[in-house]
Amino acid sequence: MALQWMADAQQLAPPRTLIEARADGSQVLRSPEPLQPYARCVGEWIEHWAAATPGSEAFSQRDAAGQWQSLSWKETRERIGRIGQWLLDRRLAPGAPLVVLSDNSLDHLLLMLAAMHVGIPHCTVSSAYCRLTRDYAKIRAILQALQPGLIYAADAATYGPAIAASGLRVPTVFSEGAQEVEGAIPFARLLDAREGPAVRAAYEAITPDSHAKYLLTSGSTGHPKVVVNTHRMLCANQQMMAQVWRFLEHEKPVLVDWLPWSHTFGTNHNLNMVLRGGGTLVIDEGRPAPGLVEKTLRNLAEKQPTLWFNVPRGFELALPLLESDEELARAVFARLRVIFYAGAALAPSTWARLSAVARRVRGEEVWLTTSWGATETAPAVTSAHWALDGPGVIGNVLPGMELKLVPNGEKLEMRVRGVSVFPGYRNAPELNAQAFDEEGFYRIGDAGYLADPAHPERGVVFDGRVAEDFKLGTGTWVSAGTLRIKVVSALAPLAQDVVVTGHDRSEVGVLVFPSAAAANLDRSELARRVAEGLGRLRAEGGGSSQCPARALILSEPPSADAGEITDKGYINQRAVLARRADAVEALYAGGDGVIVPA
Repeated sequence: MALQWMADAQQLAPPRTLIEARADGSQVLRSPEPLQPYARCVGEWIEHWAAATPGSEAFSQRDAAGQWQSLSWKETRERIGRIGQWLLDRRLAPGAPLVVLSDNSLDHLLLMLAAMHVGIPHCTVSSAYCRLTRDYAKIRAILQALQPGLIYAADAATYGPAIAASGLRVPTVFSEGAQEVEGAIPFARLLDAREGPAVRAAYEAITPDSHAKYLLTSGSTGHPKVVVNTHRMLCANQQMMAQVWRFLEHEKPVLVDWLPWSHTFGTNHNLNMVLRGGGTLVIDEGRPAPGLVEKTLRNLAEKQPTLWFNVPRGFELALPLLESDEELARAVFARLRVIFYAGAALAPSTWARLSAVARRVRGEEVWLTTSWGATETAPAVTSAHWALDGPGVIGNVLPGMELKLVPNGEKLEMRVRGVSVFPGYRNAPELNAQAFDEEGFYRIGDAGYLADPAHPERGVVFDGRVAEDFKLGTGTWVSAGTLRIKVVSALAPLAQDVVVTGHDRSEVGVLVFPSAAAANLDRSELARRVAEGLGRLRAEGGGSSQCPARALILSEPPSADAGEITDKGYINQRAVLARRADAVEALYAGGDGVIVPA
């Protein structure tokens, strides 16, 4: 059954795109709708909701006993004021950021919102640099580069050793275990401060171009870049989304969300949508991993969000549980208006299975959609704010943004200019000179093309990373990102993910990370079914660049510690190829374990 509400212009903006064709073969896409006024700073949202809906639930999280701990908008603002006063009393060095090393939590939330409220930039660093390793070289380099004025982490036992290894003498705050670290400050002490007029004065002094936060890129090169995010970027980007998701103006968003605040998806897109809309954010302790996805589904069923944001890996792990438990699925889907994926491409098989569950338990479809952007764009550049037939289209350009498609080899490189594009990397003039073209468009590194050049309003199709593509020894180009999606779908549900190989070789190959479903099969049966899946892909045609000629099933799962899998649950192709060079050689040497299409 179709979703009638999606045809209502009060709910979603109709898709429209203006296109400027240039003599050099490039095109510039824009929205015909002007960007409307937006907040001066993030704190304006909090001030508004604390006054307008003071008793409404703003944030909640399970405590160690499994009980929900919640904050209203009024309580949130009161605690922000206390913490903000404490931070001002510390007289941190100008420009020195507050750095957070641990996962999402209410304490983490209050501290970063308080910092932004009084004009102190903050930076949340992926907890993996501390939790999943005892080699603290990366976190030491990051902290040395950031030169923080204060460091916060949830508990001293987990994060204290990494902080000590940094060699910095910086005030440190812990929610637990502060008494075990000399000079450390318990988080509870921050709430003892009494807000004075200095908080209001600092808040009023913030301008749209003040630095709100710093985010680190994934650092596939081994050297994460520090991305400046201003208040203008964050506030303008949420206004853009509200102008195409018009239901946000009269319906408060409710989210159950695990996505880390060290990444732009979790913090700038999801958290900020709740801040702007005065909704509710439930901090989810689950993750897209076996044994943890069950926690996510429990929280989804209990809190029944209106929006479900996730990475493809999260949906893939949730689906077997939803498909086998109708009561659970009915509860999870009860209030859902949107299922939204980002961070990586969604396999068509995953799309089809989510749609099937929705139809079974709701009697109608659920809106599946996506957006596209980057850490440097805060984050959304495009939005697919209409009904899609399947994955691939990333939407139309949002109000206030421009998307330039530039011929680059076999592809069209996408470049971005607009009000939510970052001013540059922190303390990196050489990187900044390389980041922008002669017209000031940010070189994002992705490729795309119009789904229908005669009807540009039908959106842009994502075409992978420009740098991920490679040539076979025959000179044939291989679009690694596009092929990856096709192979995962062909092997569904047996592949968690695949990594495409073949640079300067005669054939395309894939390294296969088996899924939980594959664990139920013996090795020979798994190999047989993988061979059949590759055979079906070959039967579709498309030539040597569209069908792997060989595959190797990996026995070791992707390693987060080695950078093979990110906090958001997607595979870092470059890191896998570098770390598993021996597996690539074995794949092309042939012999036991190498699978060919049936």
